[in-house]
Amino acid sequence: MEDIMTITPLGSGQEVGRSCHLLTFRGTTIMLDCGVHPGYDGIAGLPFFDRVDPEQVDVLLVTHFHLDHAASLPYFTERTKFKGRIFMTHPTKAVIRLLLGDYLRLMTMKKGAGGELTQDDDVLYTEAELQACVDKIELIDYHQTIDLNLPSGLKFHALNAGHVLGAAMFFIEIGGRSVLYTGDYSMEEDRHLMAAELPRYHTSPDVLIVESTYGVQVHATRAEREARFTGTIERIVSGGGRCLIPMFALGRAQELLLILDEYWKDHPHLQSIPIYYASKMASRALRVYQTYANMMNARIRSQMDLGNPFSFSHIRNLKSIDINTFDDRGPCVVFASPGMLQSGVSRQLFDRWASDPKNGCLIAGYAVEHTLAKEIMNQPKEVVTMEGRRQPLNCVVDYVSFSAHVDFVQNRDFITSVDPRNIILVHGAKEEMGRLKGALMLQYNKLPENKRPTIAMPPNEVEVKLIFTRRRSAKVMGKLAEAPADDNDDQVEEKKAKAVVEPREGDAVRGILVTQQNSSKIVAPEDLSTYTPLRVGSVSSRLHVPFVGKIETLRMFLGEMFRDIEETKEDIEADDDGDGADDEGIVTFSIGSQVKVIAGKTKGVATVEWDCSPVGDVIADSLVALIMHAQSSAASIRLTAQPCRHRAKKAREGDKDNQSTAEEYLRAVHQALTDQFLSVEATYEATKGTFEVKLDANDNAPEESDVLVCAATVEFENILDGTAKVTV
Repeated sequence: MEDIMTITPLGSGQEVGRSCHLLTFRGTTIMLDCGVHPGYDGIAGLPFFDRVDPEQVDVLLVTHFHLDHAASLPYFTERTKFKGRIFMTHPTKAVIRLLLGDYLRLMTMKKGAGGELTQDDDVLYTEAELQACVDKIELIDYHQTIDLNLPSGLKFHALNAGHVLGAAMFFIEIGGRSVLYTGDYSMEEDRHLMAAELPRYHTSPDVLIVESTYGVQVHATRAEREARFTGTIERIVSGGGRCLIPMFALGRAQELLLILDEYWKDHPHLQSIPIYYASKMASRALRVYQTYANMMNARIRSQMDLGNPFSFSHIRNLKSIDINTFDDRGPCVVFASPGMLQSGVSRQLFDRWASDPKNGCLIAGYAVEHTLAKEIMNQPKEVVTMEGRRQPLNCVVDYVSFSAHVDFVQNRDFITSVDPRNIILVHGAKEEMGRLKGALMLQYNKLPENKRPTIAMPPNEVEVKLIFTRRRSAKVMGKLAEAPADDNDDQVEEKKAKAVVEPREGDAVRGILVTQQNSSKIVAPEDLSTYTPLRVGSVSSRLHVPFVGKIETLRMFLGEMFRDIEETKEDIEADDDGDGADDEGIVTFSIGSQVKVIAGKTKGVATVEWDCSPVGDVIADSLVALIMHAQSSAASIRLTAQPCRHRAKKAREGDKDNQSTAEEYLRAVHQALTDQFLSVEATYEATKGTFEVKLDANDNAPEESDVLVCAATVEFENILDGTAKVTV
């Protein structure tokens, strides 16, 4: 039987921006990230949500707080019929509330810029909708597994992605298959963040959805990039210019602030030149970083013991900046958002400084297509300001990549280590993505064809369908996974010394097969509660069977039917009214370890007790039938027959009523025979009676020869003691 997994990019398919991917498998739908495109405004920047029914989305996983991965989240949760669950890490949720609030402020400002209102759709959500969205978010820690108890068996856990504070990869297990979604990730440890981790405790995923931002580009060393970054800034400000570094308020900004503060500390001649961090969220952002310092690298954690590493000596926070009154007559360095120069303070400062050749603009992160940041990297002669007028671009424009994305070598090594069976490339420009795909295919062509993974780079709204055969396998767990030592094995002593002995091929395994959400396990009954949510239980049955015979009779019948019967006795006192137990007391017959028969405890009743099982139920049924038969068969009657204990009235010899008494007895016999047979003829002679019984040999109308005749003679030899002689 085959299952089809469908993966559809609703954004970041052959582009960078509006990351959003739809994964559907075994009746479960997962949405991975929910961002906007920085190069477009309003509805135009959203993922292609019209390709999905929001009501069908079971869970939405957000990898990190950047706008291109999370900014359309309130729109999707509050303005569609989405009813699923949302998961992200603790720092991601804390920062998202700040970033999306600032993004909402920028959208509102842009809508009313110049007194001309754009369409209402350009503002994607309101403050109330943002808060309602944040309230729905559920948290996940690194390495914490979330099981949603869906029929497909969906469960997932987060791994550190290293990209920004709280960034996560998601390892997803669904329908017996596994998917690793990297989001944006970095394999390089920097001044405050650890590198991404590999999923070490899992088999290779069936599908890897991986970023391809830099294609086959290779980054310079970190030391080289830092030297170029600080050197460019020093050259600009030393010449009396002003240096603009457009950055998002959270993420790479904190890394660059650490670098520049350290550089200013080591170069006293620069300390008179101010560095500004212009963001309304500056102080709140740094508080978030201080709160989650334990999730950063060892360098930051050790500094936290001595003081606050984010308390900068040479950087001033500006909660607000009025471009018209801002004193920029001397050299300075300004970090301002947003990073793509679409609007806000960074765009206002750029428009003001771009025409002066002493000034500079340093792009330190990845620049998305269709943004001003990407445009000026091509060194155009003119740029268009926010007011729509053209002005010359005379300032220095330089690009030093500090975006925490993997380069080609890091990406290739990660993919090789993970060793997936299918690779889906996302989050990259079409040309870069194509080069990366070609390089990977060239590498995998060295492998046998059956070991080469498939590689796809789908554009937006194009499905990738992967066909999987349902696996029929089960994990042997607990005691069953330990092979007993064989007495004939030369390594018996060595195996006995080991805590766990691995089973060998051909060893028999007997246990309980438990299948839950497409995952099967074989465990011993005593391990059931350890490895499964099940518990071992038993049902005991007790049946009271009417029995008026003697225990001696029951013993004989049980002995003829079963062997190896264990018998135990318990003496009890009889009741005063003579209605107590049997003369032998309470006798218990045990048939194996399955069923017990208890007789003599209650007069006229035999009790059958057993633990319900296929074998026990069969034995119990046979015992009930045996007990019923034991009190009605001819053998039982012979065993239990005894003379009548009541006293008959003695008649004196020669009493005139003797003859009439005998005749009454004979007529009673005649009546009894008549009740049983259709034709009975009787002849009486004093105390003797002859009875001729006729019956048909078959059901047809009988001929004379077909009639059977039975003659019986009953004679009371001594009417005084009421005994008679019967001859047939």
